Amino acid sequence: MKVICSNNEILEGSFEDGMVKSAFWHTAAHVLAQAVKRLYPDTKCAIGPAIENGFYYDFDFSFPFSEELLPAIEEEMKKIVKESLSLQMYYMEKDEALAYMKEHSEDYKVEMIENLPDSEQISFYKQGEYAEFCAGPHIANTSHLKAIKLLSVAGAYWRGDEKNKMLTRIYGIAFPKASELEQYLHMINEAKLRDHRKLGKELGLFALMEQGPGFPFLLPKGLILKNLLIDYWRQLHDREGYYEISTPIILNRSLWETSGHWDHYRDTMYTTEIEDEDFAIKPMSCPGGMLVYQSQPRSYRELPLRLGELGLVHRNEKSGTLHGLMRVRAFTQDDAHIFMTEDQIIDEIQNVARLIDEVYARFGFAYTVELSTRPENSIGSDEDWELATTALAKAMDAINVPYSINEGDGAFYGPKLDFHLRDSIGRTWQCGTIQLDFQLPQRFGAEYIGADGEKHRPIMIHRVLFGSIERFMGILIEHYAGKFPVWLAPVQVKILPVSDKYMDYAQEIANKLKANHIRLEIDKRDEKLGYKIREARLDKVPYMIILGEKELANGSVSVRQRDAADDKQDMGEMSVEELIAMLQNE
Repeated sequence: MKVICSNNEILEGSFEDGMVKSAFWHTAAHVLAQAVKRLYPDTKCAIGPAIENGFYYDFDFSFPFSEELLPAIEEEMKKIVKESLSLQMYYMEKDEALAYMKEHSEDYKVEMIENLPDSEQISFYKQGEYAEFCAGPHIANTSHLKAIKLLSVAGAYWRGDEKNKMLTRIYGIAFPKASELEQYLHMINEAKLRDHRKLGKELGLFALMEQGPGFPFLLPKGLILKNLLIDYWRQLHDREGYYEISTPIILNRSLWETSGHWDHYRDTMYTTEIEDEDFAIKPMSCPGGMLVYQSQPRSYRELPLRLGELGLVHRNEKSGTLHGLMRVRAFTQDDAHIFMTEDQIIDEIQNVARLIDEVYARFGFAYTVELSTRPENSIGSDEDWELATTALAKAMDAINVPYSINEGDGAFYGPKLDFHLRDSIGRTWQCGTIQLDFQLPQRFGAEYIGADGEKHRPIMIHRVLFGSIERFMGILIEHYAGKFPVWLAPVQVKILPVSDKYMDYAQEIANKLKANHIRLEIDKRDEKLGYKIREARLDKVPYMIILGEKELANGSVSVRQRDAADDKQDMGEMSVEELIAMLQNE
């Protein structure tokens, strides 16, 4: 597939190439705008970029727009694709571009062009009668857009500013093959069924309250799940030689100025005032970790020093971005900070990478890795950034972990490796991170005494495995569709007595299971057995224990599985000891 860049260079690649896919979806956005202008000529066009999955375009319609109009627009897009329009790239001077857009009453385009430098030549892409100023790139011909689907409509403020006019944003997706579109739509439908907000409510895991937008409430079963993840985290970190610490949630302004967060992260921080002094609620735990490191003199013999923290952090996310447990304003970050010498960098990065690999494998996740490089608003010298970026790359190369480059998306204090896990229906989530930092130790004046008796500056790794425990819970809910493996299930066994007559025996069995640390519930309702079984399956409990006359007489239990085929759900009668052994093995 050919791609036309803004310098008129022609590149070739497959749809799976990131650059080609972005150009493909960007072109689909232009086709959407062309279709809208054909059907509704007085509509004003704003912006239409490619996004992570597909594209969108923002429009200013002269009438109330609704989703019922999408099929007609989609049909017009298909006509444009069949016209097999070639895309042409050309330049205009700024005055010429402004005149063109004013002639076509494209007020939003006029505003964007007016904000460009006077000396800049402006690139345009044209397909048929439709032309738009755009930096590109785009595919060479509309005919490649074999399969198109408009997905939804939403409101969006112009330039993301709530003081500006609300525009209509149309989202869509496109693929070179109809089969790829079918697969994607199947995934979208499956994602709706797995929506963690829906399942979280149905399974009694968490609640979202209007009194605390972005501040989820974990219910008893949800807290069991969180604590299981924390227990697993603690076991791993104890094995790997980490020391667990806890740092305050609120610290004063001078600390955040020293760390650089006050200047580079201020808009995301909650602040308060205590006795006429500014304080901030921590958005991350690293400055507190620095203070712990500096709380006593350090020797090279202590390095690498690995400090882990389950820190409650708060970030001032915009209300429009909040999404269940996936995007919140308060969450527990499974942070760790490793202080080391320069010659320990490669080993420590590799150790963390192996740990992340072990954790993701435990939950059944495959993953990919991105190396994110220096952003525009960074701190530190070119030499430090070059050294840090090269070290991350060398560490991954040494253990044969492939990675892609994500230009300019590093943290402001250092480059990072981002681990994107892939769930059971093919979606990706960014969770684990390894960030190499020369800057904070320097800004805080951190030191250790070397083997030569002199003072030296340590180097620091910031890293998370889960990222946010709450967000990881949301990912797990959707990954497993609420059907957690036995070790993670908040309720592992549901005991279903046939009637009240067997309630005492149910309690006796429950006591034996609890003594072996098996999580359970007894369904004490006065309902028929079939109803209780259906309810237990809706609750996605791994095992159901049925107790009636036969089981009481034999001192046994009858067991049904959650996931087996209908004709194999009944595992039959077994002793309590056999049941306990089976569950403990799982």
